[in-house]
Amino acid sequence: MDLSTPTPAVQRALGIAQLLARRLGEQEVRPFHIFQALLQEEEGLAATTLQKAGLSLDLVRQGLPGRDEPPPTGSFEPSLALSAAVYEVLKTAAEISLEVTGERIVAGDHLVVAIVRRDRETRAQLETLGLDVSQVAERAFGQLPTLSLDEPLELGATVEQMEVLRILDAGANRANEALRVIEDYCRFVLDDAFLCRELKEMRHDLSAALADVSSISLAARDTLADVGTAITTAQESARHSASAVIHANLKRLQEALRSLEEFSKLSSAALARKLEGLRYRSYTVERAITLGASARRRLADARLYVLISSSECTADLEWTIGEATAGGAQIFQLREKGLDDDELLRRARRVRQATNKAGVLLVVNDRPDIARIVGADGVHLGQNDLPIKEARRITGPKMLIGISTHTIQQVREAILNGASYIGVGPTFPSKTKSFSEYPGLDFVHSATAETSLPCFVIGGVNQTTIVDAIAAGAQRVAVGEAICKASEPRAIAAGMRRLLNESAAGDTRDLTLQPYD
Repeated sequence: MDLSTPTPAVQRALGIAQLLARRLGEQEVRPFHIFQALLQEEEGLAATTLQKAGLSLDLVRQGLPGRDEPPPTGSFEPSLALSAAVYEVLKTAAEISLEVTGERIVAGDHLVVAIVRRDRETRAQLETLGLDVSQVAERAFGQLPTLSLDEPLELGATVEQMEVLRILDAGANRANEALRVIEDYCRFVLDDAFLCRELKEMRHDLSAALADVSSISLAARDTLADVGTAITTAQESARHSASAVIHANLKRLQEALRSLEEFSKLSSAALARKLEGLRYRSYTVERAITLGASARRRLADARLYVLISSSECTADLEWTIGEATAGGAQIFQLREKGLDDDELLRRARRVRQATNKAGVLLVVNDRPDIARIVGADGVHLGQNDLPIKEARRITGPKMLIGISTHTIQQVREAILNGASYIGVGPTFPSKTKSFSEYPGLDFVHSATAETSLPCFVIGGVNQTTIVDAIAAGAQRVAVGEAICKASEPRAIAAGMRRLLNESAAGDTRDLTLQPYD
């Protein structure tokens, strides 16, 4: 319990109260023990206060339990817990001190008045000795209001309300602080506009939900008397990486929201439902950040993604993979639409062997089952294919899952649904696939600005159109026939990879495709 600045006399009285309680065989220290300890000093402020109120100290001491024992002396080792009633008395004493002196320096007179006000046991003892307890504060300080105690003062409901407000105030602070930490990470580390905006909206929604509570919970805040401020663990004092900071704060956010939700049920079911909704949103954001971090690491240097099929490739698939890899391609997607399952499986196994030999990633289009059977690195889904959630049930937690997007809303949904990367397009007319509409370069610009998740521009990308795609913000592209139908796929891949590397490095001075050397 933090009294701010207790005087030496109060500190001594607390120590003596420990010894008195132990001597009397008590299990905890009660306010009455502190009252007895305060009266050990004949000239102390506590004794003087009682004398001002018209009480004979000799008469009081005669009525105290343990009066025949000599007063405890010497040093002490705290061994008994302070009762809840003692904490209430100490808090009241600090408030009296603040009202009388303007400071929270608790002296013996503040403490004895607080005991008389708040502790029924002590008050009953004093009343039997003829003390008018309503006069104690007035006689001691004059300006403090007196209390009429003709009937016992029941503070249970009010005290619980203030305690719950303290919990809500602390929970709101923790949640807002955690949201700000996570938002700063998404803003300054990930440079992710969508996640940053999502977290900012959560902060605003939390503030709006708690607006009515916040207006009154501040009055219940008592940081100086908060026993939890001094409690910490070694794990809280050290963070070993930015990802560790984010993990800790995501958990802190969820714990704070759960506490807010539970205690808000005492007063408002509607508020509890709003807080529950925010907690579920926090789980979704956690998944997006965590899965996105893994995808960003695995695809950090992946720039050139090649779409292959037997019908589109001039040469056999294994040769095309080897040549394109030599030119700088890093991911290959097997796209076979018309094959029976058994033939598709045989072809996927051949391509898996070739990509393993080349040391590049393999993604299977549309078929998470085939991807899992052959041990592919990922699966790519269209808007009309299995949802990411269902595909993940088949692939397991580690496989990359990409999804084609045609609108900015689909990009946002893909991020929150846990996509590993995003296909952005179609951007240009393509001979391999027909579309009635082309989102085009405007979509490339908006999608790549919206998220830091790997975005591969797809649809009609070739030696000519890649320059326009890069100018619109692309740093990654997915290419089909421009490489598959080329007589020298190594040369085409090398030229495209050079442009993408220069764009990623911020060098866009010469966006022209040079011959492969």
